[in-house]
Amino acid sequence: MNVNFGLTASDYAKHRAGFPDRFFERVFNEGIVKAGDLLADLGTGTGTLARGFAERGCTVTGIDISAQLMEQARDFALQAGLEVDFRFAKAEATGLPDDHYDVVTAGQCWHWFDRPVAALEMKRILKPNGRAVIAHFDWIPLDGNVVDLTEKLIETYNPKWYVEFGGKTGVYPDWLRDLGEAGFLDIQTFSFDMDVPYTHEDWRGRIRASSGVGASLSEAEVGRFDSELKSMLEVYEQDAGGREAGSHPILKIPHRVSVIHAQKPSF
Repeated sequence: MNVNFGLTASDYAKHRAGFPDRFFERVFNEGIVKAGDLLADLGTGTGTLARGFAERGCTVTGIDISAQLMEQARDFALQAGLEVDFRFAKAEATGLPDDHYDVVTAGQCWHWFDRPVAALEMKRILKPNGRAVIAHFDWIPLDGNVVDLTEKLIETYNPKWYVEFGGKTGVYPDWLRDLGEAGFLDIQTFSFDMDVPYTHEDWRGRIRASSGVGASLSEAEVGRFDSELKSMLEVYEQDAGGREAGSHPILKIPHRVSVIHAQKPSF
């Protein structure tokens, strides 16, 4: 499946929610990240993680291979009055200096990398005792919920996406192996669940910005898909709560934040 998030950069920037405050609170409270840290964010996209860490006192470099997404990232950082050094590079070959960063993060992107190579690159650019952080913020399909119905609609347009990404739990145990085989120590995990509110319009935008729709389907297919999703949401809401179509209720979309973090050896 060919994926190009640059094709959906506008929806991506507007509708893909960044990591919640609870994520940042947790990693700071546990000492995984500290104010003043030098931090590199791989696969930075529109810079949601990069900005979150910058506004909490870190000096941040963001890395990505999508020029369109990094243009959005620079604009958002400028609007927020934040200094983030965004650079065009692959996560597997960042061009960043050896033993330089206190923390290296990868948010919502690890599955797109050559994971063993990216893990070694993380280790290379981290200082001794520095920490790698791999985080995901995923919607959770439960039988018959909006996510489940949406994923099944995506399957009708993009079955390859569904085979690879549909029905996930938001927890990725294989990624612990990536860090372990790269030589990281003290590998730890945590996760928590939360509901994220979406209007119908915002949920449609979020789905258009997904790898299975706007980043891989043709423009005509995206239009047809979006029309079907709009109708599906209206029927779902009427069945669930007796609301009339067009009343624009708020959907509560279950999500799971999952985090793996590990330490580079001191030697």
